[in-house]
Amino acid sequence: MKNRHESGTTAETPEQLIEHISRLMAEAEAMIAGPVAEQAGSKLSDIKDRLEDAKDRLADVYTRARRNVVAGAKYADTTIRENPYYSVGAALGIGVVIGLLIRRSSR
Repeated sequence: MKNRHESGTTAETPEQLIEHISRLMAEAEAMIAGPVAEQAGSKLSDIKDRLEDAKDRLADVYTRARRNVVAGAKYADTTIRENPYYSVGAALGIGVVIGLLIRRSSR
């Protein structure tokens, strides 16, 4: 797994981050269940560093996703306020289509 300093501009999906964290947890459980050796201290610090990096990347992904959702909501709000009649027409059209689909499936 790359450190955040080595990752550059490559973005990982939340699923990839969850997979990395799962692997790290499995590795930690294997170390706890196995015999404790002299290298345990360095292994544990390595795992701790990797978990911290994964946590930082997950926080970055969450922040970007939240920022994008808020920007999309603001854009939608602005568009609806600037074009209220088009918005009402689009909502009416979508409602009619959904109503027809529901009516058709209930027959």
